[in-house]
Amino acid sequence: MTNIGELLIDAGLPRERLDECRRAAASSGETLDRVILQKGYLPEPQLLQVYAHALGFEYRESLDGLSVPSDFVNSVPVHFARNYNLVALPGSTQDVLKVATCAPLDPHPMDDLSSLVGREIDPVLAPRLEITTLIGRAYRHKADGVDEAIADVAEDGDFAHLAEEIDDAEDVLDVSNKAPIIKLVNTILFQALKMRASDVHFQSYADRMQVRFRIDGLLYNMDSIPRRVQDAIVSRVKIMGKMDIAERRLPQDGRATIKIGDGEVDVRISTVPTSSGERIVMRLLDKTAKLYTLNEIGLTAENEEMLREYLNYNHGIILVTGPTGSGKTTTLYGGLSELDTTTKNVLTIEDPVEYSLQGISQVQVNAKKGLTFANGLRAFLRQDPDVMMVGEIRDLETAEVAIRAALTGHLVFSTVHTNDAASTITRMVDQGVEPYLVSSSLILVIAQRLVRRVCPDCKEHVEITEETAAKLHKVGIDPAAMDGKIWIGRGCEECFQSGYSGRTAIYEFMKVDETLRTQIMEGATASTMKRSAVERGMITLREDGRQKILLGQTTPDEVLRVTQMDMD
Repeated sequence: MTNIGELLIDAGLPRERLDECRRAAASSGETLDRVILQKGYLPEPQLLQVYAHALGFEYRESLDGLSVPSDFVNSVPVHFARNYNLVALPGSTQDVLKVATCAPLDPHPMDDLSSLVGREIDPVLAPRLEITTLIGRAYRHKADGVDEAIADVAEDGDFAHLAEEIDDAEDVLDVSNKAPIIKLVNTILFQALKMRASDVHFQSYADRMQVRFRIDGLLYNMDSIPRRVQDAIVSRVKIMGKMDIAERRLPQDGRATIKIGDGEVDVRISTVPTSSGERIVMRLLDKTAKLYTLNEIGLTAENEEMLREYLNYNHGIILVTGPTGSGKTTTLYGGLSELDTTTKNVLTIEDPVEYSLQGISQVQVNAKKGLTFANGLRAFLRQDPDVMMVGEIRDLETAEVAIRAALTGHLVFSTVHTNDAASTITRMVDQGVEPYLVSSSLILVIAQRLVRRVCPDCKEHVEITEETAAKLHKVGIDPAAMDGKIWIGRGCEECFQSGYSGRTAIYEFMKVDETLRTQIMEGATASTMKRSAVERGMITLREDGRQKILLGQTTPDEVLRVTQMDMD
């Protein structure tokens, strides 16, 4: 390992920083690679490639599409795999297990794993996010101990000690020596994170409490919890969210941070009293989730090129619109991540800050302290910004500040809740913004929806039935153009028998050109503006959905589900 220092220097790490990291590693007992990563001196993929080269290990940039051997899942506890970021890969033999790791200098977990599986370990280096994603997929269907945790919950829960057991960031993997109720809630949350759920619902019924997960936009019933445990669960969740346990007649909101291994997840908690008891919804915001780039979010080549062009404008407003949970923030982050933050000052004000972006200053809204979107934007104007993002334009004050910023030479990104691109313009005018200000500041409006992707594991090319043909006609596709066949998902374990896995977006890009500016000034209706834009070549949401059906990415059911209000 004598040449690792030189290899690190060749990879772009200055010698003085290498010496600094070596001193820090020696004094803290941390490994050199961990210290370099913690200080952010080299990106993880580059660092791992250096170590792979020096140690003679294989390096894999992506583990996408790989399946984990079932004997690994059955013999290695999920908390061990998660804690040490270790997962077996295909290609293992009876004597040697091929294992992905992101910590090449820490041999102890490898030794423990070798004892656990009774085989020699052949390390393969891979980025941490790739490993955690693969672990999540591998253990998704393994029993999580929810039944066992339910059985452990005592009938008469004593809640007095629960408050003492809440850390600043509760680790849901750590269920040892925990009270049964804490173990149950943590186990449910871990199961939700493993299954890529965005929300967890605890719904009260007369005879039970039903746990439901929202996955890829749809709710799925999970475990049923006995009615006698309901109060204990509500109290536990309220303690996590630092809410009032005694208040059961009014809605409450809370916030918590939970840990999963060394990653953190923000949880927004809402409770509402119903006739059969309190109902809880927990929204999960995984800070370690993958940040998507523009070429991964479903943009056509034409739309991607158009968005990149507008990202280089030095002033104006780019609005992304769609209902809650339609991927607007993901699109905005995709755009922001393309910006050159070394030459541009980029600031965002969000509620909440969903992902952490390198080189960008992100501010969290705090209405109680008076930090609103509008006030934050005003403060930004005194920070010499080039690009600003405001989470949402929901009132006249925020709209006016955003427009003033755009007219004084800044590029502003934001979101609005409307059905399509054209109605975004009329919404701003309805809020009280003068039409001439809208027409002179707005440069691009993007409407979007999320459609579920056909599951790659059970995807089949099947004959078009009469029912499917009717749906294709409704979407605007002639079944003859598809040679009488269509791609669908049959349903498998990987996709919970739904036939869908993951989501992609469909888009409608409306450029604010001279014709549209004139129409805004004249007070044209949204339908007039949209019809005119389509005549000038705008691709509607439904048209974009049609293209994705023809490519086999989604189905007519999905496109019809999310474009009910759309006209061709």
